[in-house]
Amino acid sequence: MTGDSLQRRLRRRVALAVLAVLLPLGLLAALRTISELNELSDVRLRQTAETLDALLRQTGVTAFPNSRKLEGLPAVPVIANGFGPASTYEAEVGYRVTGSDGDILLVTDNMHELPRNLATDGRIVSLQVHRRRWHVYTRTDPTLGVTISVAERHDSRRDVTNAVAMERTLPILIGLPLMFLALRWAVKRGLRPLDKLAGVLATRHAGTREPIVIPDSPREITPIVDALNAQIQRIETALERERRYSADVAHELRTPIAATMINLDSAHAFAADDVAAASLPEALESLRMLDRRTDQLLVLARLDDHAHIPLDRVDLARLVRDVVAEWSPTVDCSRFALELALPPDTVVVPGYPTALSAMVRNLLENAARHAPVQGHVRIAIHVDRGEAVLDVVDDGPGIPATQRTAVFTRFHRESAGLADGFGVGLSIVQRVAQLHRASVTLEDAPWGRGLQVRVRLPLRA
Repeated sequence: MTGDSLQRRLRRRVALAVLAVLLPLGLLAALRTISELNELSDVRLRQTAETLDALLRQTGVTAFPNSRKLEGLPAVPVIANGFGPASTYEAEVGYRVTGSDGDILLVTDNMHELPRNLATDGRIVSLQVHRRRWHVYTRTDPTLGVTISVAERHDSRRDVTNAVAMERTLPILIGLPLMFLALRWAVKRGLRPLDKLAGVLATRHAGTREPIVIPDSPREITPIVDALNAQIQRIETALERERRYSADVAHELRTPIAATMINLDSAHAFAADDVAAASLPEALESLRMLDRRTDQLLVLARLDDHAHIPLDRVDLARLVRDVVAEWSPTVDCSRFALELALPPDTVVVPGYPTALSAMVRNLLENAARHAPVQGHVRIAIHVDRGEAVLDVVDDGPGIPATQRTAVFTRFHRESAGLADGFGVGLSIVQRVAQLHRASVTLEDAPWGRGLQVRVRLPLRA
């Protein structure tokens, strides 16, 4: 089942992040503005009361008889920031002046209904009068003996705060859809390198080893492209190894199988016992060769998988003894002399025990196979300049110096009499040496005849 697209996920999460930031900030700003407006309105009430008190001090309240009332303030048109028609607030604010005996000296029309026993402690109180809510500030002037009350209707403040709230929220309401459209475009454009990468992968031919290149790719895409290139290279290398191994198997098994079939056909075709007796040993030897070659091919296949396994601490001298003890019963050791020159102490190297055993076994098999009758095979270990040196020497025909490099190629063959069997064995030795960062050299035997294979293994990883 296909999951949600990356573009949609990014748009959704960025939009949620923006809303989570902008909406609380907008709400906080609106609440802060409303609080400041209320505080400003309260200050205005106090200032109006102080101004009225100052005027009364200058003109005196006796100039106005008790029966005279101020009918109202002149209407002043106010435009509410363009969000509504012209309106007046003359009926939404007012004041009242009472004497020490409680008689009303001055009052606006809208202040008749307010109670007279208002608190004079400097606080602004809210009153509900005839379904109208008022904010009232009252102060007493002991010099004049008057009490001054200044009031403002709550809906007057509400209209102002609504206008301010609309002024604050309207840009956000208009800007959010525009921002989401810009966000959609930005996310789509930002993820365009991924679309290019998908297009390159979709048009890539099987078996192509050229690295993936995305021109002008951002830094975040570069690790993905590098990882894909490395993975593709590993896959191609593994496929190439499998193809090479299949070809190697077909190449190596063809000869012993063909020889076995020929000898068995000869034994079956000739009824004479002497002919059959001569063909059957040849067929048996071909089967032994097939068995040995199959084991070598399996070792080659397993060695290619050792690169990702941690190294162990291997006692090289003990490993050689174990390999010789296991290998000796499988060969005719009476036709050559086997000499072991191993140190009494342990020689520990970092390595893979299975791979090192395969290397030693193949070196012994090659040396024994090419040693002449009553010949000599020697395997020795010593330590030299921080390396463990493994020497396997035989006194066989050897390999000419000009041809020693070529014999490490898989399934390389020299003349049938000289180097038969080296094709797979030395390939295994070289592969094991590569796994252990070791070196393999072919030298003349110190006896003046034969071949010495020297492997230098580092004592530290």
